[in-house]
Amino acid sequence: MLKLDHLTVIAPTLVEGVDHVKSCLDLDIPFGTRHDYMGTHNHRVQLGDTVYLEIIASDPVARRPDRPRWFGLDNPKQVRADWETGKRLRGWVASTASIDSVLAQYDGIFGERVDLPFENPTFCFAIPADGSLPLAGAVPSLIDHRNDPTSMAEIPDLGARLQSLTLAHPDPDAIRTLYNGLSIDRAPTVIKGPDLCYRALITTPAGQKELR
Repeated sequence: MLKLDHLTVIAPTLVEGVDHVKSCLDLDIPFGTRHDYMGTHNHRVQLGDTVYLEIIASDPVARRPDRPRWFGLDNPKQVRADWETGKRLRGWVASTASIDSVLAQYDGIFGERVDLPFENPTFCFAIPADGSLPLAGAVPSLIDHRNDPTSMAEIPDLGARLQSLTLAHPDPDAIRTLYNGLSIDRAPTVIKGPDLCYRALITTPAGQKELR
């Protein structure tokens, strides 16, 4: 079984990502961490029930990794194009305790297992060879925490709680079939739409807000 781990706002820069989430949720999301092994950095906030929101972008001062970055961040033109067309809540990550079996069963969809950090791996992440989002973000990126899940104590809790996650997609039946086969706990509700687009309803101290 897969389980919703976190949502991802994929931004051209962290400043833009934080500003966007601020405008949507009226929350100032604190800095999270630097992924020196991937050349990225993030801000994070809890969304309840061990789920969190990540705002992620390329780190301009980090060394470029020897392989493409995750979340499509090695393609800044596409990241910018998606951002300008309103695709900002761009995807999500699901956790699994058996990443190898999922990748073997769904060959070619999620990419390849990458052990991270490279020099002293503590978890696994599935990344397509070109670093892109799997199925353009219609399915989750996969993480295997190796029995060491993300500590919620390390992520600020500002009172935000995820109420629902919805994916609009041109072929909703195909995506629902994939989700059902993957047995995903808390999978997005899939509806028909002209283009791939996520929206999350989140309760905050200021009321219910929508993040796209």
